[in-house]
Amino acid sequence: MVRIGQLVLTVLVTWFIVNRVGLGMAQLQNVDASAWIPSALPFLAASALLLAAYFLSAAIWGEIVHDLGGPRLLIRDSVQLFMIANLGRYLPGKVWQMAGLAALAQTRGVPVRTGTGAAVLGQGLALVATAGVGTLALLSGPDNLRPLGFVGSVGIGVVVVLIGIPRVFNALAVRWFRLARSEFPVGLGSAHGLRWLGLYALNWVMYATSFWGLCMSLGLEGAILPVSSAFAAAYVLGYLMIFAPAGLGPREGFLMALLTPQFGVASSGMIAIVARLWTTIVEVIPAGLFWMRYLREIR
Repeated sequence: MVRIGQLVLTVLVTWFIVNRVGLGMAQLQNVDASAWIPSALPFLAASALLLAAYFLSAAIWGEIVHDLGGPRLLIRDSVQLFMIANLGRYLPGKVWQMAGLAALAQTRGVPVRTGTGAAVLGQGLALVATAGVGTLALLSGPDNLRPLGFVGSVGIGVVVVLIGIPRVFNALAVRWFRLARSEFPVGLGSAHGLRWLGLYALNWVMYATSFWGLCMSLGLEGAILPVSSAFAAAYVLGYLMIFAPAGLGPREGFLMALLTPQFGVASSGMIAIVARLWTTIVEVIPAGLFWMRYLREIR
């Protein structure tokens, strides 16, 4: 019954967003499918940048593990474990990825508490960084969205300032760990939080820019700031829909709504679908290869 309820919620939220934007079968039928064949070089460049962003996420997690007192992981090990664990994102709920990462990290000598702590902290700080990039979509969007972008920017700024205050950062981190049912690690400080946040901000600039590159490869020549930041904003909004595996459905609806002023309803709906397929393929194929390699190693 829980799974059925999650499916119903996912469909309803997606339908509501799509309906508000005004996308229907009539618009999709008028789309020329032949125009959606990407130019090879821009598409490969965008895909390479997206994969590099996935790998940087893994490297940041490995850095957090070390800062929390864990062993210094080789980058190739961080990437392998992180990409395999990312497959858990495609299951309902948000805990499978972090739980899987902590379990896999044990095989590299990382204590469960440290692996879980790094995953929990990384997820929280990555969301802050993603939201920061995503607010640019509101600030550079239609006039009715700009006040929301301003409020979001102020909120993100306040969070960054609070992270920089040791006592406040510790209090926030303790509550975040408690929410994730994990223990606050000893020796953690605000300087660590600011450094990790900066790395995740760079990470999400890469993700967002790779999406803009995808759009360019398909002939959708929108301004880089609203287009790329829309990708980040849609990710955060989709993430908050905890009932949808990997934000499937709601994320596409939000992305379509944010891109409609740039590309129109039909093209925005198509690029939202293409982007989901693209990000999934670029993530899952390497993750599958890493998984097969991991299985050979433990035999």
